[in-house]
Amino acid sequence: MHATLESMLMNLRPLHDRIVVLRVDEPPRPSGAIIIPDSARDKSSRGTVVAVGAGKYTDDGERLPLDVRTGDTVLFGKHAGQELKVDGVDYLILREDEVLAEIHDATP
Repeated sequence: MHATLESMLMNLRPLHDRIVVLRVDEPPRPSGAIIIPDSARDKSSRGTVVAVGAGKYTDDGERLPLDVRTGDTVLFGKHAGQELKVDGVDYLILREDEVLAEIHDATP
């Protein structure tokens, strides 16, 4: 998948305040004896940022840089962004303001 990610980044550059996110599968939660098929599960709302745009322009013509960076893990809304498939891999393109939070690893 690493080669696919590199080739995707060479061919896809988000514009302005948009970012490209690769969804990260969340571990399945045990729910007793009920088994939920994969087709009925919600898609993950967590992902890794793989590409970022240069930033949004203000009315004064100044470019505002983005807060998120490539490699950051972020949370986003259930219906945020546009899904995109590149080389068989599903990505999500969304605006930075659709990101709800950045996740930092708390392990020492």
